[in-house]
Amino acid sequence: MKHAIALIVALLLAAGTGASIAGDQPAAKPAAAKKAEAAPQKYKVVIQVSNPDPSSWAQALNYTENLQEELGKDNVDIELGALGQGLGILKLDSPHATRVADAMKRNVAINACQVTMRRQKLTKDDMLSNIGYVPAGLVQIMTRQRQGWNYIG
Repeated sequence: MKHAIALIVALLLAAGTGASIAGDQPAAKPAAAKKAEAAPQKYKVVIQVSNPDPSSWAQALNYTENLQEELGKDNVDIELGALGQGLGILKLDSPHATRVADAMKRNVAINACQVTMRRQKLTKDDMLSNIGYVPAGLVQIMTRQRQGWNYIG
C-alpha cells in the first residue's frame, strides 16, 4: 500500500512539473509549441492623430517611418488613426497628402474616424483616396490596445 501511494505521488509530481519519471528530464514539447517559441512576434503600434497642427501630423508620419526603419518593415504593423481636429491630415487639401500616400505604400494602415467626418460634415469625396475608415476612432484605438497594440498619441 505504501509503495502504491508513493508511486501515485511520484506520478502526480511528474505530471505537475512536466518531468518524466525516468530520469527526471523535462517532457518533450510538441512541435507546434517549439515553432511558436521560435517565431518572433510582430510589433503592433497604433498612432493617434488628433491635433490640428500640421507639424504634429508630420511627426506622426515620421514615427511610422522610424518604426519601420528601426524594427524592419515586415516586423511591425502600424495603424495611424486620424480623428477630431487631426482629421485634416487626411483631407484632400492636406499638406502631407504625398507622405500619407507613401506611408500606405509601405503598408501603414491609415484610417479616418467616421464620427468626426459626420460632425465636420465631410464625405469620402472630401478625403484622400485609398485611406481606410473606422466607425469611431477612439473605439478603434481602445480596441487595438485591448488586443495588445502599443499606443502612441
